[in-house]
Amino acid sequence: MGESTKYPSLEGRCVFITGGATGIGAAMVEAFAQQGSKVAFVDLDAESAAALCARLEDRTGIRPWFRQIDVTDMEALQEAIAAAVQEQGPLQALINNAANDNRHSPAEVTTQSWRDCMAINLDAAFFAAQAAAQLMVAQNHGGSVINFSSINALLGPANMPGYVTAKAGVVGMTKALARDYGESQIRVNAILPGWVVTERQLNTWLTPEAEADWMKQVALKERLQPSEVANLALFLAADDSRMITGQSFTIDGGRT
Repeated sequence: MGESTKYPSLEGRCVFITGGATGIGAAMVEAFAQQGSKVAFVDLDAESAAALCARLEDRTGIRPWFRQIDVTDMEALQEAIAAAVQEQGPLQALINNAANDNRHSPAEVTTQSWRDCMAINLDAAFFAAQAAAQLMVAQNHGGSVINFSSINALLGPANMPGYVTAKAGVVGMTKALARDYGESQIRVNAILPGWVVTERQLNTWLTPEAEADWMKQVALKERLQPSEVANLALFLAADDSRMITGQSFTIDGGRT
């Protein structure tokens, strides 16, 4: 990962990231660690999380705080946020990154699979924000909540009805919470990434043919890397963006 802009307001403050063991989440854990933030993250993938923590401890001398949880267990998620802040100090930012973009045709969706999709892609973000906001109000310092949506909420691709619905809901939730939390100087914004080249995408959907088609649709004919999304998250978490709230930021190389 290349050098990023240095944000003094991030140094020494706790940043909590969901889904931080791999992909975009891991890139953000690394980016905030390089800022000198006290990074805390949760994920189901304990093996990848341990490797990431060891690598960053070796590089920075500071080991990120990690807890293995399922973010759809809302009580466990809120408890993890409280525990991280108790150990790491004042909460500067919450980043709701955990998601599941599995594909299903509308005919395949059951009531349970629909609820499961909402739980990880929408519900977890709300209840994490609820817990984070209470802590930020108590510390009387404000803070930043960053929700991850997707350009799929704008494009509506086939065979993703639950995911598209949930990610559109994230945009609406971002607007609502920005208004509700603004008086406490808590900013709430959303990031809508395009097709980011993560290991999961490479192993599952990003075939040479699919990538060639994608490149025909974007203005910038380059792969979108997780580190570039992480750089946007750094800015939105830092005090440099203190007057930006209720906004949705698309980073997709000019696809939309």
